[in-house]
Amino acid sequence: MINEELYLSTFKTIIGNYHTISEESFSLLVSLIRIQTIKKNEFLLKEGQISKSLYFVCKGALIAYFSDVQGNTYNKNIFLERQFAGSTVSALLKIPSQFTLQAIEDSTVITINHEKYKELIDQRDDLKNFYIAYLEKNWVIDKEQREISIVMETASIRYLKMLTKHPGIDKRIPLQHIASHLGITATQLSRIRREIKNK
Repeated sequence: MINEELYLSTFKTIIGNYHTISEESFSLLVSLIRIQTIKKNEFLLKEGQISKSLYFVCKGALIAYFSDVQGNTYNKNIFLERQFAGSTVSALLKIPSQFTLQAIEDSTVITINHEKYKELIDQRDDLKNFYIAYLEKNWVIDKEQREISIVMETASIRYLKMLTKHPGIDKRIPLQHIASHLGITATQLSRIRREIKNK
């Protein structure tokens, strides 16, 4: 059973963490959304499709990955509860997505029609300010910190930071996805986990 009231309350809280919005703006935003359950391994977006939606993870976990011509897959991101997911580039430019978005647990997501969402942002300054704050935090600050971390920190430190930020993620997410997200092989991650355990 979907706990719609709880999910909408959490959704509103996360938005408010970036910028306060009015009750009217939130009501207008809610009018654009639907809450849906996604089965494990189900796709929300496939590489090559044009993205039309933005997602907010209420429960579960999603993974974004892309593939090379040999069929090898590379993790772009892992999205857990209280995070937004989707191909913003594809939705903004109306071009095929370069990655696939897939549930790796049974999940519940809030789905937002991206085109209508953008129209609403243009009409409401508080939603526009939220949008700007979100982009600054996730596309500028966090992205830069992750890029520096990959170059300057060891894989062990990056893994420990991930465990600190998302306790229990190693019990939920297949280790090959975590390894790919950290930019290492599954074998390297297994070695790191053994070393941490033996300390």
